[in-house]
Amino acid sequence: MTISTTSTPHDAVFKSFLRHPDTARDFIDIHLPAPLRKLCDLTTLKLEPNSFIDEDLRQYYSDLLWSVKTQEGVGYIYVVIEHQSKPEELMAFRMMRYSIAAMQNHLDAGYKELPLVLPMLFYHGCRSPYPYSLCWLDEFAEPAIARKIYSSAFPLVDITVVPDDEIMQHRKMALLELIQKHIRQRDLLGLVDQIVSLLVTGNTNDRQLKAL
Repeated sequence: MTISTTSTPHDAVFKSFLRHPDTARDFIDIHLPAPLRKLCDLTTLKLEPNSFIDEDLRQYYSDLLWSVKTQEGVGYIYVVIEHQSKPEELMAFRMMRYSIAAMQNHLDAGYKELPLVLPMLFYHGCRSPYPYSLCWLDEFAEPAIARKIYSSAFPLVDITVVPDDEIMQHRKMALLELIQKHIRQRDLLGLVDQIVSLLVTGNTNDRQLKAL
């Protein structure tokens, strides 16, 4: 569980409370959405080092990091708790950056799977209610397209399963793809006719030929 607060003098009181396990436990128990709360074994709260934060993020976050095991006892769930008195339009993206840094730190510690990281925002600003979305996908110029990109598998070009005849139709990419597909073969003589055919098309320049 990552408990993190913006590093300004106004956060001193919030930090002094949230650095205590009992207080942090109550905060999570009260404010974490019930379905997620049920996953956490709050008796396992443990203060962790927080040295993994990038320099450009340190200005925003404190050095408090709490971990909590799941009820099944397998893996960890991290919750980023951010304290804010002034709303920020790109706050969700900033919290997402911190969350990914926490995931990387978890992997660097030797774990093989990504942990769940749940950002939470504690807000007490003058402007009410909080005016911005806390879904980072809403912060894109095209939120609908962003949801399609980041909620599905990324495009994969697996050239190993593409038939050579199809590769031959890939214009300026054809020669590179053909050679990369067969690069581990001991004998490439069987590709000579195809390579010559591609060279004749003029889709490859001298610099690319030298690179090959």
